[in-house]
Amino acid sequence: MILYSLKCAQDHSFDSWFANAAAFGSLAASGQVCCPVCGSNAVEKMLMAPSVRPARRAGKPQIAAPAAQKGALSAPQNPAETALAEMRRQVEAHSDYVGVNFVAEARKMHSGEKPERSIYGEARFDEAKALLEEGIAIAPLPFMPARKTN
Repeated sequence: MILYSLKCAQDHSFDSWFANAAAFGSLAASGQVCCPVCGSNAVEKMLMAPSVRPARRAGKPQIAAPAAQKGALSAPQNPAETALAEMRRQVEAHSDYVGVNFVAEARKMHSGEKPERSIYGEARFDEAKALLEEGIAIAPLPFMPARKTN
């Protein structure tokens, strides 16, 4: 497997995995590699640094990252990521997180056992499908709920 950094004609950047270099070439030539933002199949590889595993440095101190780089991975990098971050902020600010109790809470609100309110949580695919088949309106969110860790 090989990971390529790609860019479309609209200058959207994204990454994708391929079985090998030839697989990328054949998929790109047949128009099957598309930009996830705009759908363009005019995609090209970007210049990338090779992924080299560093030597083991037992006992040597690690160099701390500069302050400007800290948190760089969590900061939105493009308009789509900014929009998703804003959506997440709105959902978390105006909805109650019910966790794995999402399916039970949604059914109770639909049947009138509990007052309706905006909730979000977790459900398996088969549970979400069952809710939709029962006429309970739900929608998947494009992000995972924040989990508290030690």
